[in-house]
Amino acid sequence: MVLADASLDLIGSRLKSWRQKRGMTLDELSAATDISASTISRLESGKRAPNLELVVPIARALRLELDDLVPRSVPDPRVPRITKRVGEVTYVSLSPDSSPVQTYKVTLPATPPGTLVVPELRVHDGYEWLYVLDGRLRLVLGEHDVVLGPGEAAEFDTRTPHWLAASGIGPVDLLTIFSKEGKRIHLRARPTPSGNNN
Repeated sequence: MVLADASLDLIGSRLKSWRQKRGMTLDELSAATDISASTISRLESGKRAPNLELVVPIARALRLELDDLVPRSVPDPRVPRITKRVGEVTYVSLSPDSSPVQTYKVTLPATPPGTLVVPELRVHDGYEWLYVLDGRLRLVLGEHDVVLGPGEAAEFDTRTPHWLAASGIGPVDLLTIFSKEGKRIHLRARPTPSGNNN
Protein backbone atom coordinates (compact mmCIF):
# COMPACT_ATOMS: atom_id res chain seq x y z
CA MET A 1 0.00 0.00 0.00
CA VAL A 2 1.52 3.32 -1.14
CA LEU A 3 1.09 6.31 1.16
CA ALA A 4 -0.32 8.74 -1.39
CA ASP A 5 0.15 12.24 -0.06
CA ALA A 6 2.53 14.77 -1.58
CA SER A 7 3.65 15.81 1.91
CA LEU A 8 4.95 12.27 2.49
CA ASP A 9 7.91 13.01 0.25
CA LEU A 10 9.76 13.90 3.46
CA ILE A 11 9.47 10.41 4.91
CA GLY A 12 12.69 9.19 3.29
CA SER A 13 14.82 12.01 4.64
CA ARG A 14 13.22 11.62 8.06
CA LEU A 15 14.03 7.91 8.05
CA LYS A 16 17.64 8.66 7.22
CA SER A 17 17.86 11.30 9.94
CA TRP A 18 16.41 8.95 12.56
CA ARG A 19 18.65 6.06 11.44
CA GLN A 20 21.69 8.28 11.85
CA LYS A 21 20.47 9.51 15.25
CA ARG A 22 20.16 5.88 16.33
CA GLY A 23 23.71 5.24 15.11
CA MET A 24 22.62 2.48 12.72
CA THR A 25 24.17 1.71 9.35
CA LEU A 26 22.09 0.69 6.33
CA ASP A 27 23.30 -2.87 6.76
CA GLU A 28 22.30 -2.95 10.43
CA LEU A 29 18.84 -1.59 9.65
CA SER A 30 18.53 -4.09 6.81
CA ALA A 31 19.35 -6.96 9.17
CA ALA A 32 16.76 -5.71 11.68
CA THR A 33 13.98 -5.42 9.12
CA ASP A 34 14.72 -8.04 6.44
CA ILE A 35 14.56 -5.20 3.91
CA SER A 36 17.56 -4.90 1.60
CA ALA A 37 20.01 -2.09 2.28
CA SER A 38 19.60 -0.88 -1.32
CA THR A 39 15.82 -0.61 -0.89
CA ILE A 40 16.25 1.37 2.32
CA SER A 41 18.80 3.60 0.63
CA ARG A 42 16.45 4.30 -2.27
CA LEU A 43 13.62 5.00 0.18
CA GLU A 44 15.81 7.46 2.11
CA SER A 45 16.87 9.27 -1.07
CA GLY A 46 13.31 9.54 -2.37
CA LYS A 47 13.90 7.17 -5.28
CA ARG A 48 11.48 4.64 -3.80
CA ALA A 49 7.92 5.58 -2.87
CA PRO A 50 7.10 4.97 0.81
CA ASN A 51 4.51 2.32 1.62
CA LEU A 52 3.31 0.74 4.83
CA GLU A 53 5.09 -2.56 4.13
CA LEU A 54 8.42 -0.70 4.20
CA VAL A 55 7.76 2.11 6.66
CA VAL A 56 6.18 0.09 9.49
CA PRO A 57 9.05 -2.40 10.03
CA ILE A 58 11.66 0.35 9.66
CA ALA A 59 9.84 2.55 12.17
CA ARG A 60 9.63 -0.39 14.56
CA ALA A 61 13.34 -1.12 14.20
CA LEU A 62 14.15 2.55 14.86
CA ARG A 63 11.77 2.60 17.85
CA LEU A 64 9.57 5.24 16.28
CA GLU A 65 5.86 5.91 16.02
CA LEU A 66 4.44 6.57 12.57
CA ASP A 67 3.66 10.10 13.75
CA ASP A 68 7.42 10.66 13.98
CA LEU A 69 7.72 9.99 10.26
CA VAL A 70 4.47 11.02 8.64
CA PRO A 71 4.07 14.80 8.56
CA ARG A 72 0.87 15.89 10.26
CA SER A 73 -1.40 18.08 8.18
CA VAL A 74 -1.55 21.67 9.37
CA PRO A 75 -5.02 23.21 9.16
CA ASP A 76 -5.52 26.47 7.33
CA PRO A 77 -4.89 29.13 10.02
CA ARG A 78 -7.18 31.71 8.44
CA VAL A 79 -10.40 32.44 10.29
CA PRO A 80 -13.51 32.50 8.08
CA ARG A 81 -14.81 36.04 7.89
CA ILE A 82 -18.39 36.12 9.15
CA THR A 83 -20.25 39.35 9.75
CA LYS A 84 -23.36 39.53 11.88
CA ARG A 85 -25.58 42.48 12.58
CA VAL A 86 -27.66 42.78 15.70
CA GLY A 87 -29.77 45.89 15.34
CA GLU A 88 -27.28 48.57 14.26
CA VAL A 89 -24.27 46.83 15.82
CA THR A 90 -21.89 44.94 13.50
CA TYR A 91 -19.80 41.96 14.66
CA VAL A 92 -16.95 40.55 12.53
CA SER A 93 -15.59 37.19 13.76
CA LEU A 94 -11.85 37.02 14.46
CA SER A 95 -11.77 33.53 15.98
CA PRO A 96 -13.05 30.13 14.86
CA ASP A 97 -16.37 28.99 16.26
CA SER A 98 -14.56 26.14 18.03
CA SER A 99 -12.44 28.53 20.09
CA PRO A 100 -13.17 28.49 23.86
CA VAL A 101 -13.35 32.29 23.76
CA GLN A 102 -14.90 34.34 20.98
CA THR A 103 -13.11 37.37 19.52
CA TYR A 104 -14.87 40.01 17.41
CA LYS A 105 -14.31 43.39 15.86
CA VAL A 106 -17.40 45.33 16.84
CA THR A 107 -18.70 48.55 15.33
CA LEU A 108 -21.21 50.52 17.39
CA PRO A 109 -23.18 53.18 15.52
CA ALA A 110 -22.81 56.89 16.23
CA THR A 111 -25.19 58.51 18.68
CA PRO A 112 -26.95 61.39 16.91
CA PRO A 113 -26.38 64.78 18.57
CA GLY A 114 -29.13 65.75 20.98
CA THR A 115 -30.33 62.16 21.39
CA LEU A 116 -31.37 61.24 24.92
CA VAL A 117 -29.70 57.91 25.59
CA VAL A 118 -30.97 55.80 28.47
CA PRO A 119 -28.59 52.88 29.20
CA GLU A 120 -30.28 49.47 29.19
CA LEU A 121 -28.08 47.50 31.56
CA ARG A 122 -27.75 43.78 30.98
CA VAL A 123 -26.45 40.88 33.05
CA HIS A 124 -25.32 37.44 31.86
CA ASP A 125 -22.77 34.77 32.70
CA GLY A 126 -19.26 35.23 31.39
CA TYR A 127 -16.36 37.64 31.28
CA GLU A 128 -15.59 40.30 28.70
CA TRP A 129 -12.47 42.15 27.58
CA LEU A 130 -12.55 45.02 25.10
CA TYR A 131 -10.07 47.33 23.39
CA VAL A 132 -11.05 50.55 21.60
CA LEU A 133 -9.62 50.83 18.09
CA ASP A 134 -11.27 54.02 16.92
CA GLY A 135 -13.85 56.48 18.23
CA ARG A 136 -15.04 56.95 21.80
CA LEU A 137 -16.81 54.29 23.80
CA ARG A 138 -19.16 54.92 26.69
CA LEU A 139 -19.17 52.05 29.16
CA VAL A 140 -21.63 51.86 32.03
CA LEU A 141 -20.63 49.15 34.49
CA GLY A 142 -22.41 49.03 37.83
CA GLU A 143 -21.93 52.49 39.37
CA HIS A 144 -19.20 53.42 36.86
CA ASP A 145 -19.96 55.55 33.78
CA VAL A 146 -16.73 56.02 31.80
CA VAL A 147 -15.61 57.01 28.31
CA LEU A 148 -12.72 55.16 26.67
CA GLY A 149 -10.74 56.41 23.67
CA PRO A 150 -8.48 54.65 21.14
CA GLY A 151 -5.88 52.45 22.80
CA GLU A 152 -7.82 52.07 26.04
CA ALA A 153 -9.09 48.73 27.30
CA ALA A 154 -11.51 47.40 29.87
CA GLU A 155 -12.38 44.02 31.32
CA PHE A 156 -15.27 43.01 33.53
CA ASP A 157 -17.45 40.21 34.85
CA THR A 158 -20.63 40.29 32.77
CA ARG A 159 -22.69 39.34 35.83
CA THR A 160 -22.23 43.02 36.75
CA PRO A 161 -24.95 45.15 35.09
CA HIS A 162 -23.36 46.73 32.01
CA TRP A 163 -24.06 48.65 28.82
CA LEU A 164 -21.93 50.22 26.11
CA ALA A 165 -22.41 52.55 23.16
CA ALA A 166 -20.60 55.10 21.02
CA SER A 167 -19.99 58.40 22.73
CA GLY A 168 -19.93 61.47 20.53
CA ILE A 169 -20.80 62.05 16.90
CA GLY A 170 -18.94 59.15 15.32
CA PRO A 171 -19.15 55.34 15.50
CA VAL A 172 -16.73 53.35 17.62
CA ASP A 173 -14.70 50.30 16.58
CA LEU A 174 -13.45 47.90 19.22
CA LEU A 175 -12.05 44.44 19.71
CA THR A 176 -13.93 42.33 22.18
CA ILE A 177 -13.37 38.88 23.64
CA PHE A 178 -16.07 36.99 25.47
CA SER A 179 -17.06 33.47 26.41
CA LYS A 180 -19.43 31.16 24.56
CA GLU A 181 -22.21 32.40 26.82
CA GLY A 182 -21.34 35.97 25.89
CA LYS A 183 -21.49 35.05 22.22
CA ARG A 184 -24.97 33.60 22.66
CA ILE A 185 -26.16 36.77 24.37
CA HIS A 186 -24.55 39.26 21.98
CA LEU A 187 -25.22 37.62 18.63
CA ARG A 188 -28.81 36.73 17.90
CA ALA A 189 -28.99 37.51 14.18
CA ARG A 190 -28.19 35.53 11.07
CA PRO A 191 -24.93 36.24 9.26
CA THR A 192 -25.13 38.78 6.47
CA PRO A 193 -24.33 37.59 2.92
CA SER A 194 -20.58 37.49 2.32
CA GLY A 195 -20.84 40.22 -0.27
CA ASN A 196 -22.08 42.60 2.42
CA ASN A 197 -19.19 42.11 4.81
CA ASN A 198 -17.41 45.26 5.92
